[in-house]
Amino acid sequence: QVQLVESGGGLVQAGGSLRLSCAASRRTFSNAAMGWFRLAPGKEREFVAAMSWSGTSTYYAGSVKGRFTISRDNAKNTVYLQMNSLKPEDTALYYCAAYYSTNPNYIPRTGPGYDYWGQGTQVTVSS
Repeated sequence: QVQLVESGGGLVQAGGSLRLSCAASRRTFSNAAMGWFRLAPGKEREFVAAMSWSGTSTYYAGSVKGRFTISRDNAKNTVYLQMNSLKPEDTALYYCAAYYSTNPNYIPRTGPGYDYWGQGTQVTVSS
C-alpha cells in the first residue's frame, strides 16, 4: 500500500500564492507518475497537473497552465504544486495521486489512471 499525505492548503487572497506538498510513504516513489486533481463544490473532479516519474514530462490543465508548476523531489518522496496568481475559481479540495508505471515518461491524465490517492488539502481563494 501507498499512503499519500497532502499539506500546504489554506486561505489566500486572489493573486496570492500557495505551495502544496504531497508526501508518499512508499520507498519506490521514484517510479510513480504523480498527479494533482481538485474537487470544487458542485463540480466534478478536475485534473490539474501531472509529472512523469522521470520528471521529464509534465502536463497541465488549460485553466492553470502558466500559473501552476508541478515538481518532485524523489529523495524526499514528495511532489509539489506551486500555485501562483490564484483566483477564486481555484478554490477546491486538492488531491494528489500516484500511478506506478514501467514507462518513465507516461502521465495519466484522468483520475481512473491513478492507483493511489491522498485525502486532500483545502485551498480557498478569497476575492
